[in-house]
Amino acid sequence: MFDRLPIFHSFFEINSFDIVPQAYDRGQPVFRGLFEDNDRGKRLIAIANYNTDISEYWEFSPTGLRPIEEWNEAYKLGVNYIVYGMTH
Repeated sequence: MFDRLPIFHSFFEINSFDIVPQAYDRGQPVFRGLFEDNDRGKRLIAIANYNTDISEYWEFSPTGLRPIEEWNEAYKLGVNYIVYGMTH
């Protein structure tokens, strides 16, 4: 699935949904996309993340409450979102 979605390869290579887990609930992360004309072969218009703490990792990264590797993965995903949005 990851090989077909360019958002996960737009700058950093992201090969797993498990890179940014929920900090307090270890459920499986879920990502959903909205595609142009509801066709997966067309442009991704919006993406929703469920059961992930991407914004929490960004917000609290300077506190040192979690390992640096986890913060870095959240930033990688954010950079990919920005690069994909600016190039598609």
